[in-house]
Amino acid sequence: MTTYDLAVIDGDGIGPEVNQQALSAMKAAAARFGFGLETTDYALGAQNYLDTGRLIDDEIIGRLQAHDAILFGAMGDPGVAPGILERGVILRIRRAFRQKVNLRPVRLYPGVHTPIRDLDPERCDFVVVRENTEGLYVGGGSTVHEGTQNAVALQESVNTARAIADVVDYSFRLAQQRRRKLTLCHKKNILVHAGELWQNIVDEHSSRYPEVEVDYVHADAMCQHMPMAPERFDVIVTDNLFGDIISDLGATIQGGLGVAASANLNLDGRAPSMFEPVHGSAPDIAGRGWANPAAAVLSAALCLASFGQGMAALALETATASVLGELSALAGPGMGASTEEIGDRIVDRIVTGSVEEHGRREGSIMTAMAAI
Repeated sequence: MTTYDLAVIDGDGIGPEVNQQALSAMKAAAARFGFGLETTDYALGAQNYLDTGRLIDDEIIGRLQAHDAILFGAMGDPGVAPGILERGVILRIRRAFRQKVNLRPVRLYPGVHTPIRDLDPERCDFVVVRENTEGLYVGGGSTVHEGTQNAVALQESVNTARAIADVVDYSFRLAQQRRRKLTLCHKKNILVHAGELWQNIVDEHSSRYPEVEVDYVHADAMCQHMPMAPERFDVIVTDNLFGDIISDLGATIQGGLGVAASANLNLDGRAPSMFEPVHGSAPDIAGRGWANPAAAVLSAALCLASFGQGMAALALETATASVLGELSALAGPGMGASTEEIGDRIVDRIVTGSVEEHGRREGSIMTAMAAI
């Protein structure tokens, strides 16, 4: 029996609550589909930083390196200035483990509330593949004459052909397993140098994947097309900043951050990938049982898919969608149950339910990830 070794970083606020439900769902799937899970907890986050003054050091990075994947809860606390934990822990992990792809599925499940009027769930099922280590997020820049009327701030965007090519190739392979359409999202009419590099690399890869249809949409236009015509898109590949923006718009379209999952993928298998819900730590509701664990469970499903456990991943997704649909029908956009109660219902569906047809349909992100 294959056993997977997970590092678990609960983090802050609601992170421990949603991670607990995600792990329960994974363990239920492991029992049903015949694989094992081992976990190791790491006390990283705001409280550790406030207690010790440390974020994450080389020794912890070395220990995390030995795991198959990282399950991440949430991070952030009002007592720590914005940016410290994000750069000192999350971005450090992404770069240390060469997690070149941030993957954000955008799928509207039946019965789940969306602010987009009359949006049929069948119209909304696409994936944003975001370059995860470069662009404006590299952090390069400088400020001169700070604090004066002559202040000048420079922020550098770094784009390398190697990183872009790796992300574009992954996107084509994913599209090939789904509905065979890839859209490049950029702003190449203004960001001419970076845009041209991205376009040239997409064009080069297009010749290797002739069965995949390719198009292009400007980033600003994408913000209109995604809510109005989501069926237009299958796999969207984009740079770090644009991906950050449009994937959060995607979360709104699919019903909010409480159902938005993500994966930070190492593509060469030499380091662990990291899976996390998109939402923050929400310290104002921590410990109240108000946190929706769906995004954490769906992130755990992406983790299982990355292991090649496609049916187990589908079981988590199907169970979560089923429970969310019922709760939305009963309580409108609200949860209608506690964090633990939702988690228990999901586990029950994993154990007793079938992998329903809507989870098996062609192009499921779970089966597509498991196949590449």
